[in-house]
Amino acid sequence: MRIADCGLSESQSGAQLLGAAGASILTWSAAAAEFDRPLLLTPRQDLLGWIGRRVGLALLQLVALTCVLSVLFIFIFIIKEALPFFTSGHVGEMFTSAKWYPTDPSRPVFGILAMVMGSVDVTVGALVIAVPVGLLAAVFLSDIVPFGMRQVVKPVIELLAAIPSVAYGFFAALVFAPWMQDNLGVDSGKNALNCSIILAIMAIPTIVSISEDALSAVGRDLREGAFALGATRAEALCTVIIPAAGRGIIAGVILGMMRAIGETMLVWMASGNANQVIHPWYDFTQSVRTMTATIAGEMGETAKNTTHYHALFAVGLVLLAITFGLNLVSEALMARGRRPAAAGRRKA
Repeated sequence: MRIADCGLSESQSGAQLLGAAGASILTWSAAAAEFDRPLLLTPRQDLLGWIGRRVGLALLQLVALTCVLSVLFIFIFIIKEALPFFTSGHVGEMFTSAKWYPTDPSRPVFGILAMVMGSVDVTVGALVIAVPVGLLAAVFLSDIVPFGMRQVVKPVIELLAAIPSVAYGFFAALVFAPWMQDNLGVDSGKNALNCSIILAIMAIPTIVSISEDALSAVGRDLREGAFALGATRAEALCTVIIPAAGRGIIAGVILGMMRAIGETMLVWMASGNANQVIHPWYDFTQSVRTMTATIAGEMGETAKNTTHYHALFAVGLVLLAITFGLNLVSEALMARGRRPAAAGRRKA
């Protein structure tokens, strides 16, 4: 009886398997019947697909070429408008004099040294605040905070970059400047310190976002290797993770610097616009003037094709050269940081 039962059981199991296989075949057949596109394309369909791919590729190339040509035309336009100033005989005093009197009828002076120093002062002051805060926030997001909280905190930080600069300028001029005068005892709340603090807030999202991406790209293998050797979390961060992400962090700092040095509305509204080199150099409670504020404040009231008009374009060319150079350095550092990571993945 037991043998007969076993034989019956085996035959039932075989029938069940055959039934399941048949059902699967029927399901696949029904799915194939619902798929209306044939596996072999007709010549007309093949031609249309080839034309679609070519058109899509041409559109993408056109968009990329438009971006490149736009930057190139901007350079050409600014150089064209600044060239008459460089041939007017004022180039020598441009980088050696701190006096800016472009409308003096007897002898106009076009020195931008004070403006360059003003731009450097507010940018360096912003970086002194933004770099430590941004780096600590990036480390907190990449290695300390839980993933769910990171998904909430990082977008909130990045939203700071979406606030218009004129809104920051109104806050700095109408809220922060009076507070500094009332509580810090400064002569004017519109000064380099005011600009530096608000510029730091504007630069922090850029530094945090890029630095956090660089720290996250380091990978778990270095972290686990450091922990396996007995390193604490702080030791792993300071000796392994941050140095490995160093180039990406530097690139984020440079982009944050570009955000600060190219800012216009905030520094125009909150710097005081005093064309002077602060003395002593660490007294950031003095008012300054930047290159961007000068261009924004004077371009609308300057007669076209005058020496003053072309001098403002020369200032813009200097600013454009600085930001373009910083952008190239940032791209080079980020590219050098990607190559070792890619080589390590290929070896693995």
